[in-house]
Amino acid sequence: MDEVFSKFKEVLYSVLPITLIVIVLNFTLSPVATPLIIRFIIGAVLIIIGLTIFLIGVDIGITPIGNTMGSTMAKSNKLWIVILAGILLGFFVSIAEPDLHILAGQVAAVTSGLIAKNILVVIVSIGIAVFLSIGLTRIVLNFPIHKLLTLIYAVILILAFMTSPEFLAISFDASGATTGALTVPFILALAVGVSKLKKHSQEAEKDSFGLVGIASAGAIISVMAMSIISKTDKVTGNLPQQTVSDAIVEPFLHIFPIVTGEVIVSLLPIVITFLIFQRISFKLSKRNVRKILFGTLFTLIGLVLFLVGVNAGFMNVGSTVGYNLASLDSKAYVIILAFVLGFVTILAEPAVYVLTHQIEDVTSGYVKRPVVLITLAIGVGIAVALSIIRILIPELQLWQYLLPGYMIALALMYFVPTLFVGMAFDSGGVASGPMTATFILAYSQGVAEAIPGANVLTEGFGMIAMVAMTPVISLQILGLIFKLKSKKGEMES
Repeated sequence: MDEVFSKFKEVLYSVLPITLIVIVLNFTLSPVATPLIIRFIIGAVLIIIGLTIFLIGVDIGITPIGNTMGSTMAKSNKLWIVILAGILLGFFVSIAEPDLHILAGQVAAVTSGLIAKNILVVIVSIGIAVFLSIGLTRIVLNFPIHKLLTLIYAVILILAFMTSPEFLAISFDASGATTGALTVPFILALAVGVSKLKKHSQEAEKDSFGLVGIASAGAIISVMAMSIISKTDKVTGNLPQQTVSDAIVEPFLHIFPIVTGEVIVSLLPIVITFLIFQRISFKLSKRNVRKILFGTLFTLIGLVLFLVGVNAGFMNVGSTVGYNLASLDSKAYVIILAFVLGFVTILAEPAVYVLTHQIEDVTSGYVKRPVVLITLAIGVGIAVALSIIRILIPELQLWQYLLPGYMIALALMYFVPTLFVGMAFDSGGVASGPMTATFILAYSQGVAEAIPGANVLTEGFGMIAMVAMTPVISLQILGLIFKLKSKKGEMES
């Protein structure tokens, strides 16, 4: 019971800042219609309850499944089993990720079906599957992570020169969207399971991270490859006009069955795979199996409540606040609030909780959770502020951010402790979850709507890419600080 209360308290402290900011703005700079603000408060309550239940479910359901599968794969001592299992698990987990379906739906809508939703989901899932398999093989073969990431991003850089700007934004957004609330806990647990069998505990600690970062790079490469092969030079389209309803309860009732269906489809492949493995090789006790299935049910209930709260309560408020602030004479408010919203929104991302807890657990408290959270929050705050500046200055292109950003990230790898390299690239995928893909994206689209000459379609895509990049840099800088502090400590002693 103490653990449930501590999780509830953590979640409450994370969601309260964003709720209070919006309420204060409602009475000052950006008044919001009464039905919208009531829906926002109901949404906040659902997010707090849902996120608490989700995190408990991940602890007793999803994490043990991933750990057990990872250990079983590594114990087999056969590389082909690791590769094949990585491809199958990667594909099934990715194809069911709710965040990916949200992004694919947005892409299909704005391109009037030129890029079909299901095709994009399958292409991204193939990329995730192949690169998850490569990441697991790296752990087994002890191949240095910085060398593998350098090779992967060299390929991305070459492909970027052949990819249209619109597809460049979609490919990087796909990488952030596919590593969402469900994929991340599972992949992290899989990495820990495989790494645990390493002889040296320090090696196992280092290899527990980086798999999410490697897998998410697969999404970038697969979408870029699709763009080049299909010879789709330019994606054009319009953002569909959305009507804002004055109803309070109806939006929640409307979205509930849709979200429930998506989450059930998301969890089914994981549960079925677990039960097949249990039959063939796990042979866990009936009590453990029941506990895991009960945890998975908790994950389902929590994620449904969370996503209903975000989609029905937060989205319209985000775009309204963005539009109202961008309509003011001073544009400084829009940029400052963008940083603040980015900073506080990341604190309520489900996958961020899972990653930061795992970092503290795996490093036995050496890397403290609050330190990682604050570093991530600063990174995402900067990302959202830069995205808004890109809307205000139409001449700024997405690649002018991404190219130097990833060059800095790759250069830092060669100076930062290996443990932090894996953490940093994992955090890039983890930061861009459902809160970012809905509330922050809605905020930036609201700003774009109010700025003459800004293109809602172009500015809409690419923001997730920024949110996925800046934590990679900020966490590696944190690693550099840890390294310098430990050297200083050695010199003093």
